[in-house]
Amino acid sequence: MTGYEIDKPQERVILIGVSIQDGDDTQESLDELEELAQTAGAVTVGKVIQNREQIHPGTYIGKGKIEEVSRIVYETEADAVICDDELTPAQLRNLSQELDVKVMDRTLIILDIFAARASTSEGKIQVELAQLRYRQARLVGLRDSLSRLGGGIGTRGPGEKKLEMDRRLIKNRIAQLNRELEEVKRHREVTRSKRSRQGTAVAAIVGYTNAGKSTLLNTMTGAGVLEEDKLFATLDPTTRVLELPSGQEILLTDTVGFIRKLPHHLIDAFRSTLEEAKYADIILHVVDASNPQAEKQMLVVYDTLRNLGVTDKTVVTLFNKQDKVPPEREVLRDRKADRTLAVSARTRKGLDELKGVLEEILNERYILIERLYDYKDAGVISLIRKQGQLLEEEYRPEGIYVRAYVPAEIYGAVTP
Repeated sequence: MTGYEIDKPQERVILIGVSIQDGDDTQESLDELEELAQTAGAVTVGKVIQNREQIHPGTYIGKGKIEEVSRIVYETEADAVICDDELTPAQLRNLSQELDVKVMDRTLIILDIFAARASTSEGKIQVELAQLRYRQARLVGLRDSLSRLGGGIGTRGPGEKKLEMDRRLIKNRIAQLNRELEEVKRHREVTRSKRSRQGTAVAAIVGYTNAGKSTLLNTMTGAGVLEEDKLFATLDPTTRVLELPSGQEILLTDTVGFIRKLPHHLIDAFRSTLEEAKYADIILHVVDASNPQAEKQMLVVYDTLRNLGVTDKTVVTLFNKQDKVPPEREVLRDRKADRTLAVSARTRKGLDELKGVLEEILNERYILIERLYDYKDAGVISLIRKQGQLLEEEYRPEGIYVRAYVPAEIYGAVTP
């Protein structure tokens, strides 16, 4: 029997943004929204920006602009419009009624992508929780809007069947998911505690979405994480061991990518994952140096880290994708970072230098010891070898002479 694959028709969407002051990044944000829409499976057939002193509280855009958008919807045969900000329930309902077409916002698109990309049970719990919190406040507006065309973008994933739930059922489901997430959080805290007792240093890889974090993790550790030139290609955090030239080990942990206007529902739901950065010893801030918006993206990352309470960390900024940087591009700088390196995770440029920098930073946290151990204390030397940097080891008649750097956390254990 011959099988046929029928491609789903792409939804045709019009993007709407509001610029409230000269020189803001509305155009760049709308371009990014187009990428998000494409990732979600839509094709953009029009873009509209309205200059206003403030976003219209009832309909997001003004009456004249609504008429213009309505005309474009008719001319392009668009299926939906997507607004570049999170809409209130009233804005969602009113705009949907005025345009007589499905209305979505940036948050819904991001949630939709997350729903499609989540693969682990934790990721699915987090996404469903974010979807339900979003929909709980917009139950009536969403039902009115999405019922116009049924299905499509904004309705997939764990939250797909939740639109018809009443608020009581949604509240109960949220409570259940919160309990499950608390269990995940406890498990994560146990893991962190175990790492801390073992004295293993952790470097959290953070950065704007599609900056090359997964490629860096794969190239340095062979992690096998999905790599795609797409926004939010990977959601679920991955931790791998990296062995440094001296034999020391450090854990590299990938985190979910940041983005402009990252929905607060997602920050709340993914807080336990994002907090990997909070408990890390080192922050590896990956920047797509080839992106014209690199400096603005760096600001978004630092703002998000600050909101998560990630402060007083050693930050190494990696200006990635050097193989794609045009020669005329001005050299990027990051005054908030302790170290900066120009790298290419794809071609391995600068990665050996990065290992050296990580080693230097770890050694700054280490204490130099010179001791003679009894032969029966060989287990202590094994601990030094695993968690420290063994500089010299000599077997003498009276015992084993050791000269090494050891982490401050295990200094007491190796110097009885």
